[in-house]
Amino acid sequence: MDFRQAPFMYALGAAVAVFVVAQSLFFLTKAWKRGREIGVPASTLRGTVTSSVLFTIAPSMAIAATVLALSNSLGLVLPWIRLSVIGNLSYEATAAAAAAEGLGLAGGLSAPVTDPAAFSAIAWVMTIGSVFPLVLLPIFLKKIQAKIGKASKGNAKWVDLMSAAAFVGLIAAFVARAVAGKGEADTAGDGAGVLSVLTLVTAIAVMLLLELLVSKKGWKWAEPFTMPVSMFAAMGAAVLFAQILPEQIAFLEWRG
Repeated sequence: MDFRQAPFMYALGAAVAVFVVAQSLFFLTKAWKRGREIGVPASTLRGTVTSSVLFTIAPSMAIAATVLALSNSLGLVLPWIRLSVIGNLSYEATAAAAAAEGLGLAGGLSAPVTDPAAFSAIAWVMTIGSVFPLVLLPIFLKKIQAKIGKASKGNAKWVDLMSAAAFVGLIAAFVARAVAGKGEADTAGDGAGVLSVLTLVTAIAVMLLLELLVSKKGWKWAEPFTMPVSMFAAMGAAVLFAQILPEQIAFLEWRG
């Protein structure tokens, strides 16, 4: 039996999901009662709940895409557990890839992780990195906010520039991996090549098209869906190109 899909893993995932849902319902109930106590109309509360539910659909699509992307190497349950709690899409994929590379796994995350010790190490790397904010923020958040507030008052444009630069740097790492990622000579699909570049170009093209439609047509409601839709489009394009292109072209890779 595949340990990644063992009944224990599904039981663990179900326990985490039940806890997350129970916690959400608890705070929703408390917030609703408090809202009624201070005189907020029930119609306003219902509208807030409805809009919150709708705004979670787009992020959930992106999370589902990431779970599917990681499921080939880590199975379905571990990505499901990790992305059900604190964490984010870019961190989970980056942490898992870095751990796999550090362990010297052939193929990295492009091949199934069959060693339980390696699987456990990757799970710990993904988890511990997300735990640090829970420890650091209660201690340092007030000081960090004070420093950011001071910097933003002195030069707000500089703060925006630094935030944008950090985000662009993160995206650049993924782009570089798709264009010039290094792979093992005897492992197919773990390095950059024709398929990874076509997938990247498809994601960029779909994202730009959706952003254009949002800005030109005024579809502000569709803005949260641009990233998840582009992710799914890129995944679909990867499957399509792998099927329609000759094998020697579709799976042509350069070693980075």
